Amino acid sequence: MKYARCEMLFGKEDFKKLQNSKILLLGVGGVGSFALDCLYRTGITDITIVDFDTYDESNQNRQMWAELHVNEVKVHALKEHYPLLTCIEKKVDKEWIESFDFEPYDVILDAIDDIHAKLALAQKCYKKLICATGSAKKIDATQVRVASIWKTQGDPFASKIRRELKRRKFDRNYRCIFSAETALTKEKGSFMGVTAAFGLAMCSESVKKILKG
Repeated sequence: MKYARCEMLFGKEDFKKLQNSKILLLGVGGVGSFALDCLYRTGITDITIVDFDTYDESNQNRQMWAELHVNEVKVHALKEHYPLLTCIEKKVDKEWIESFDFEPYDVILDAIDDIHAKLALAQKCYKKLICATGSAKKIDATQVRVASIWKTQGDPFASKIRRELKRRKFDRNYRCIFSAETALTKEKGSFMGVTAAFGLAMCSESVKKILKG
């Protein structure tokens, strides 16, 4: 049985909860692609992915399956590997978030880079949200952490999110994946050891959220 080890770990009833859950994953790059793979291998297959981008050669150091699909649209390429996916080829921006119905989903995963979209997501569906902050410019996977957005540290991107949320008088909590490591460069360098760790942590938090109900 494909998921026998998962069922042994979680138990039959909790494993059924995972299999019956419905997840929305926004962004399937370095962080999102590893979150997706982890979720799917855990038996969570009712996943809707949203992204507008295509694979290029620079993605191959950190994104699942990138080397097999250069110049192909990511969401459609990924369906070849995860056939039960629902795919939406769309840019996740503020306008899309404001018009989209998030109600059917148990968990919403934010693996996008656009701060305006991240802020809109937080304000609209914070109760279901798990957010990834900045995973680039770092090399130490052991410094990847999970906390409330208000307790993130060591990440200028997370700091900017907090500042903007305060400016909008938003004071609710939601879970964030972040790294406490100081950035090593000002360039957009990236290392799969960290981006993958973000994605796997996002998957783990999703599982815990589903099991808690």
